[in-house]
Amino acid sequence: MSAAVPSPAAERRSTITPSEAARARAPSQSASLSPPPPRGSHGRHEVARGRTSTPRLTARAAVLCVIVLFLLTLAVAPLRGLIDQRNQLARLERQAESLTARNAQLEEHIDLLNDPAYLERAARQCLGLVRPGETAFVMVPSHGALPSPEC
Repeated sequence: MSAAVPSPAAERRSTITPSEAARARAPSQSASLSPPPPRGSHGRHEVARGRTSTPRLTARAAVLCVIVLFLLTLAVAPLRGLIDQRNQLARLERQAESLTARNAQLEEHIDLLNDPAYLERAARQCLGLVRPGETAFVMVPSHGALPSPEC
């Protein structure tokens, strides 16, 4: 009877820890999976005779590639037009800003031309005009040309 009853030391030896059970199951689970491809195969598939071949382009994949290239070709023209229109819009906005600044300058010049004092000063300096009864004197420098008036 003593042979049929295990001793406490034998029971301790037969007790399996959870980590040992996981290690014991791991080889049986990985045995059902296919082995990993050998290093350096880079997408090549093993053929039954031991030769390697590259993945083939199927008819469905070829048609898909042709359709994608066709759609990309059709998309180029509208995208190009969009880019051209954005460039033209930016150029026209810069031109509008410069014309607005020029318009402001011309409006200031119009205001000056409506001022009688400015007109009289411009007529005297630029055109050499005098009022009736006035005598105009011109100072001639001893050397060099006359300075040009700011007209």
